[in-house]
Amino acid sequence: MKYSYKLSDAIHILTYLIIYKDGDLSSKTIADSIESNASTVRNLMSDLRSAGLITTKVGSASPALNARPSEISILDVYKAVNMDHNLLHIDPKTNPQCVVGGSIQDVLDDAYAEIQQSAFQKMDEITIADITEGILQRQQQD
Repeated sequence: MKYSYKLSDAIHILTYLIIYKDGDLSSKTIADSIESNASTVRNLMSDLRSAGLITTKVGSASPALNARPSEISILDVYKAVNMDHNLLHIDPKTNPQCVVGGSIQDVLDDAYAEIQQSAFQKMDEITIADITEGILQRQQQD
């Protein structure tokens, strides 16, 4: 199974912009922090810009947040990077002749919808400020 790291990397970018606001904010430098490539960072920054979360200037490595970190939720970032698919997935190939196989999809669909709604609610409560604070606190402990 392949996992997407777009959300994690987009949050990484936003916190990087806060913590290193007076440093080198080039896509290459940010990519080094993520251990990715600059084009991935530029693509994610484009998504963040399109969603109105950051501003960028062509030819200038000076991206900036468009809102206070406490006003940007993880859900905002999730939506910005086009993670608009279900968090949980149901196997579509079950045996309809089986008691379990014939009903599990509908039952799980209801359960998964409830779980996803709870997850989105929690994602809306956690902000980029919370993540940044956690990073800085962890650094103080080390």
